[in-house]
Amino acid sequence: MSLQRTVSILGATGSIGASTAAVIEEVTARGDGEITVEALTGGGNITALVDLVRRLKPRFVAISDPDRLADLRDALAGLPTQAGAGPAAITEAAARPAGWVMSAITGAAALDPTRAAIERGATVALANKECLVCAGPLLLAAAAKTGARLLPVDSEHNAIFQVLDRPERMEKLTLTASGGPFRQWSAERMAAATPDQACAHPNWSMGRKISVDSATLMNKGLELIEAAFLFGTPESKIDVLVHPQSVIHSLVAYCDGSVLAQMAAPDMRIPIAHALAWPDRAAITTARLDLAAIGSLTFEAPDLIRFPALRLAREALQTGGFAPAALNAANETAVEEFLAGRIGFLDIAAVVEEVLQHWDAGGHGAIANSPSSFDEVLAVDAVARRLALAAAARRRAA
Repeated sequence: MSLQRTVSILGATGSIGASTAAVIEEVTARGDGEITVEALTGGGNITALVDLVRRLKPRFVAISDPDRLADLRDALAGLPTQAGAGPAAITEAAARPAGWVMSAITGAAALDPTRAAIERGATVALANKECLVCAGPLLLAAAAKTGARLLPVDSEHNAIFQVLDRPERMEKLTLTASGGPFRQWSAERMAAATPDQACAHPNWSMGRKISVDSATLMNKGLELIEAAFLFGTPESKIDVLVHPQSVIHSLVAYCDGSVLAQMAAPDMRIPIAHALAWPDRAAITTARLDLAAIGSLTFEAPDLIRFPALRLAREALQTGGFAPAALNAANETAVEEFLAGRIGFLDIAAVVEEVLQHWDAGGHGAIANSPSSFDEVLAVDAVARRLALAAAARRRAA
């Protein structure tokens, strides 16, 4: 193959961004294509960002903290790359002329830059699930208008994308979940869990926020909502199955009883490479699946009593309207409070549930109302964060 791409990586210093850089470098070193990097963005890690600039040689780089621009420019001294800082610079990076954009910024902060890439018709490799959770109908409408293509990078959605060849004959989608580090823990033991324990995922190497989401199973709940939007599938046709080995990434059941599954080692470079090379495939040196060595694959139903976050996500999808955006904002806030040591692990789902239960009664508008604009989504996000902070504070005081 000869892959020709101009790419930008939003969230380049996170785990997905680093894996994307590794895939690009391997494809290029192998001589399988010519990949030009237009822009990179990062959070607060200037050292990691500048290292990527030296390796990938982008035309533009942006850091999210507006107060770090001088530091970034100093670190880039002698390099031809332009620099920016702050949310507007992150969005500018997305708006620059790259045909393929990796959206890997964590949380709702990815909404504006992902929207900017979609509105200019780019191919967006979507590793951020919160964008579709918060504003799925609006982003899909924008993509339909501009001709932008959304390629799923989450391993579960990428798996469905690879095997869903006849969507009109699909009977059910099944997302798999590892179960996280607390799969076999009692509720009493989880109540005392520390942030480090919650972030110790048994199979995947991820950032702290998504690791906590995996521990609560909220990550799978967000993926359920994302799958509903991405594949135009009703909530009733999407199942979740706990699969501790993380070898089968998703399954698609068809009307004739056939069930197709995509299988691979738990390595995010595989779905990244698929999205980068699609509709072709790129050769990369990931671990090859050895089923004989694995020996057995096991499955179990999720426990919605010990892990209520998955139930809350399904209920938010059933409610529709503002509910998914409010769920996501409340969860992001509660996870931040947990990681800061201000609330317990079990308080995360409790805070989210309190926000959703008291939304209508608080005079914030009917939670089932559908957002009509991105500004409305951001307004809902802000209210839900404020309510979640208040709920977390009450739990600290109790």
